[in-house]
Amino acid sequence: MKIIISGAGEVGFHLAKLLSYESQEITLIDTKKESLVYAIDHLDIRVIKGDATSIAVLKDARVENSDLFIAVTSSETTNITACVLAKQLGARRTIARISNTEFIDQKDEVGFSKFGIDELISPESLAAAEIELLLNQYGFDDGYEFEQGALTMLSLRLSKTAAFVGKTVQQAAEVFPQLHFVPIAIQRFGTQYTIIPRGDTEFKEGDKVIFVTSKGGSEELFKLSGKMRLDVKNVMILGGSKIGHKTAKDLCMANFNVKLVESDKDVAFELADDMPKVLIINGDGRNADLLEEENIGNMDAFIAVTGNSETNIMSCLVAKSKGVKKTIALVENMDYYQISESIGIDTLINKKLLAANNIFRYIRKGEVVAMTKLNNMNAELLEFVVKNRSKVTEKIIKDIEFPRSAIIGGVIRHGKGIIPLGDFRVQGGDRVVVCCLPKAITEVEKLFF
Repeated sequence: MKIIISGAGEVGFHLAKLLSYESQEITLIDTKKESLVYAIDHLDIRVIKGDATSIAVLKDARVENSDLFIAVTSSETTNITACVLAKQLGARRTIARISNTEFIDQKDEVGFSKFGIDELISPESLAAAEIELLLNQYGFDDGYEFEQGALTMLSLRLSKTAAFVGKTVQQAAEVFPQLHFVPIAIQRFGTQYTIIPRGDTEFKEGDKVIFVTSKGGSEELFKLSGKMRLDVKNVMILGGSKIGHKTAKDLCMANFNVKLVESDKDVAFELADDMPKVLIINGDGRNADLLEEENIGNMDAFIAVTGNSETNIMSCLVAKSKGVKKTIALVENMDYYQISESIGIDTLINKKLLAANNIFRYIRKGEVVAMTKLNNMNAELLEFVVKNRSKVTEKIIKDIEFPRSAIIGGVIRHGKGIIPLGDFRVQGGDRVVVCCLPKAITEVEKLFF
């Protein structure tokens, strides 16, 4: 695919990096020479210095032959304008990064596709949605919903009290029949290797296991995990950034009790005016005494989303030391993912990764409607729409020549999530969730193309 990216900031560079690994033809446009120099020194891509709202620059990038145009600069207006121009000049598909979440909420009513914008993404909105899902699925480290929760991906670190530790996948299925979840990926404790489980794969203490669950499956999985259930109700947020603001507003609407700590006095007053049901505290959230005064020990969850990764990590560690059960930190450095559990933080979120996951489905073959890369694991989770001409159509799962390094995790049919067994017959129109290692992606795509 020929892909043009406008904006060499954190999201744009990360996207270019991931896409270049997949041998895509990438052109990166930015107005800052230093950003492009860094990109060309580290990536095998073409760069153009200029403004993506310039028709001459877009023609220089050969936009008329592009399969995908992605505008992810820090300017919402620039992104929208660039996408409209790119579409008019011949780009097959366009994606614009925006910060005003009203645009996403009202996109069907406004009809952005009529202007030439096929998709809108907001990293801040994606991060806020991820946080709310993690709080609603307390006890799990990561989460992702397909079709408004018809199927849900959850990750869990197995303790020695988990009911299926020491059993193979097949043995666990025999002991716990009629359950609404299935393991799709395993990472052994202390390793970076991802295993796609088979019937003879054994669950071991310390394993990080990714499950796909249908309705009710998360409750069943939690009961078998050996962990104690705690509903999250009281939440403290550090940082009144766009993510902090959106998260606080969404959680308040979902009937959480929310406190938000913001160091900038003017920002704190603006937040208080906009969110009267949220308790806004003007102060330095790194101050342990301030957190004590605000009864951090009574909080069920602590979320740090300032613009500084180190501040977020350190404040989460302080919260953990005060007895907070669930901590979530926003980080920019992907390397932090590998040390999050060892230092005691439950979950890290990264805007770049969330935006990349949202965009990546557009470069996959077959009709991919959702996609996520598993955090700190070398695997992808893809949701395919089964076409009538697909190779899997009207075949039972055990007869499909699926690669060993891929597995079907679930099927959505008429809006209902199903955990399929080997004798399940796939039909046209089904939405099939597949987990696969990178080496199997091309082979899997061919089955659904």
